[in-house]
Amino acid sequence: MLIVATRHPRIHRWLTSCALTLGLLSGAQAQNLVIGQSAPLTGVLAETGKDMVLGARIYFEQVNSHGGVNGRKIQHVVLDDGYDVGRTFDNTRDLLDKHGALALFGYAGTGNIQRLLDEKVLATAGVALVGPYTGGESLRSPYNPYIFHVRAGYKDETATMVQMLTSVGMRQIAVMYQDDAFGKAGLQGVVDALEPLGLKPSVTASYPKNTDNVDEAVQAIAAKKPQAVILISVNKSSAAFLSKYRRLSQSAQIFNVSVVNPKVIAAIIGGADIRGFSIARVVPDPLSNALPAAREYRELLARYGDGAEPSTTSFEEFLAAKTLVEGLKRAKNPTRASVVSALESLEKLDLGGYTVSFGPNNRRGSKLVTLVSIGKDGKVVH
Repeated sequence: MLIVATRHPRIHRWLTSCALTLGLLSGAQAQNLVIGQSAPLTGVLAETGKDMVLGARIYFEQVNSHGGVNGRKIQHVVLDDGYDVGRTFDNTRDLLDKHGALALFGYAGTGNIQRLLDEKVLATAGVALVGPYTGGESLRSPYNPYIFHVRAGYKDETATMVQMLTSVGMRQIAVMYQDDAFGKAGLQGVVDALEPLGLKPSVTASYPKNTDNVDEAVQAIAAKKPQAVILISVNKSSAAFLSKYRRLSQSAQIFNVSVVNPKVIAAIIGGADIRGFSIARVVPDPLSNALPAAREYRELLARYGDGAEPSTTSFEEFLAAKTLVEGLKRAKNPTRASVVSALESLEKLDLGGYTVSFGPNNRRGSKLVTLVSIGKDGKVVH
């Protein structure tokens, strides 16, 4: 069952379909397993947010179609936060207090989640947050027992980029970053990876969150003529940087952390040349025919996805949803505390060719990072 607070027409179609299929009787609701998600369904991260919700929804619908978890249906309650820290905080209080969420799922934004930690929201409620769509190191260190990461962190991603670039002799590396906790986490990852090599970023420049105002950053970085630029940036700001920077520099290699959708970037740019653009991936290829999880994902996307195309974002949250459901199964008659304990017990959980592993002192489920090149149409170049 999906309940969504948004005016987006596609998501309201999902809501209507689920309501007709499962019913909205209060007695049935009392038996549901409520999973709460605050996601950016509007604003600069809207396309990403919709994919995040979609990846979870298709798996939850499949589970519900087969009787739910130990006979209880999953009620997926989604609230739109527009990538705004304050709205994420307010949504979370509503999900916990008003909707009685058993667990939280698939949040976006390092700063958004950091606010929950600063206010001790997760600890006070004793509730798990599974599969956050962020690699911020501040959410991983110091260790937090309530956040279960199914992806590598930005520190892992940027270290992989720096290792690849320096291995081919590139030492002049610039960074453009979003001026918030997310961007600063990625920047710090680059700094930390360069330091053992006796290097520093050749230039760093920021842009304001929730904007694509990158003109000053473009000019500052182009003036230093770096060999490579690492972007700690979301879709719209990354697209703006690429289209403007390529007019000034055709040669620099440009990398982006994993939170972007290259097809969305290509669509925003509208056919401009984005050769030399690569991104980090923290999950396997969703189009893989060799990976059982990818085949399952595409099958359920075709069945429940309302015509949506595969993406790494929805695939990531699909894998996170599988992880959460396994935790719910092991919790038997789940409470917030027993879900945390059950998730902690998931050591070397095979999700279909992709493994996550947690433990009493480990919430970093995976450190997988690969780098892929992107073609003009936004597709991965194989």
